[in-house]
Amino acid sequence: MKGFVFHGPGQASWQDVPDPAVKEPTDAIVQVGAVTICGTDLHILKGDVPEVRPGTVLGHEAVGEIVEVGGDVRTVRPGDRVLVSCITSCGRCRFCRDGSYGQCRGGGGWILGHLVDGTQAEYVRVPHADLSVHPLSASVPGQDAVLLADIFPTSYEVGVLNGQVRPGDTVAIVGAGPIGLAAIATARLFAPERIISVDLAPARLAAAHRLGADAVADAHEDPGQLVADLTDGLGADVVIEAVGVPESFELCTRMVRPGGHVANVGVHGGPATLHLEELWIRNVTITTGLVDTYSTPTLLRMAAAGRLPTGQLVTHTFPLDHMEEAYEVFAGAADTGALKVVLGPEQHAEVAVPAA
Repeated sequence: MKGFVFHGPGQASWQDVPDPAVKEPTDAIVQVGAVTICGTDLHILKGDVPEVRPGTVLGHEAVGEIVEVGGDVRTVRPGDRVLVSCITSCGRCRFCRDGSYGQCRGGGGWILGHLVDGTQAEYVRVPHADLSVHPLSASVPGQDAVLLADIFPTSYEVGVLNGQVRPGDTVAIVGAGPIGLAAIATARLFAPERIISVDLAPARLAAAHRLGADAVADAHEDPGQLVADLTDGLGADVVIEAVGVPESFELCTRMVRPGGHVANVGVHGGPATLHLEELWIRNVTITTGLVDTYSTPTLLRMAAAGRLPTGQLVTHTFPLDHMEEAYEVFAGAADTGALKVVLGPEQHAEVAVPAA
């Protein structure tokens, strides 16, 4: 088969790789129907995630069809259409029993495209399939559903829920890439008074406005002052960091009110300064996290009911074998306007519903 293989910082290619095979009785083999590229994949290519070894097939999000299962798999069977979660779960270790699947110590966690071959290929082996793939309603198109493999549960769990967004809050989200935009969409579920989006790119700020941000701010133009002006000088109740660079994290800590929450979602490749000389007296809660994907079944139901604007984030689609071009478009988002790129989106015929 073909897969997109990491060869070291700045080097990857779409090439022949061995077909995956069932290794454990809990495995499933999925034929990939739709896959996307994550900002974390770009971090890997930059060399920010040294655990990824050269020769690894990248990718941790997919929609596809089960083609083979191990003898212990009970919840899916060949022919089922499924969402492949970015997190796999053994279901037995201490962390899995607590619902902290991202910290699985039984051979799960974030392993696809990280510690084992991932989803940016024609086929993928998914360990612990019973808890790591989700049967997918035919009503959710593949290019929409694939966004529920990572960015929506990540934004919702690590940003909105960890940040404890509540009705009437002022929520500031630094970064209007896919994660930041999904955070806007899911924060709106909790009826905040206002959502403020901060970014450098005018096109992304326009997308943030379309998805429900009440105010937008250019990161070059003192967004902290805008937040102060809108909150009578108090600061935001919740600030979500969705970039992953020191400057954006430090900006978040300056914009939060006393007693507020900073929820870090961004993937950091280097250290950021924590200004405890300013923060120690302000009762600020700072959270970090890797997504656990416990919310995925709920988000899937909401997507099927049309309650999530997943399709609005997809700006480019490609055939699966145009992986290198898709990476270039996604990495060059400042010039291309890319939000999410989807490769190999499934095609479904429309089904006529008889009139009552």
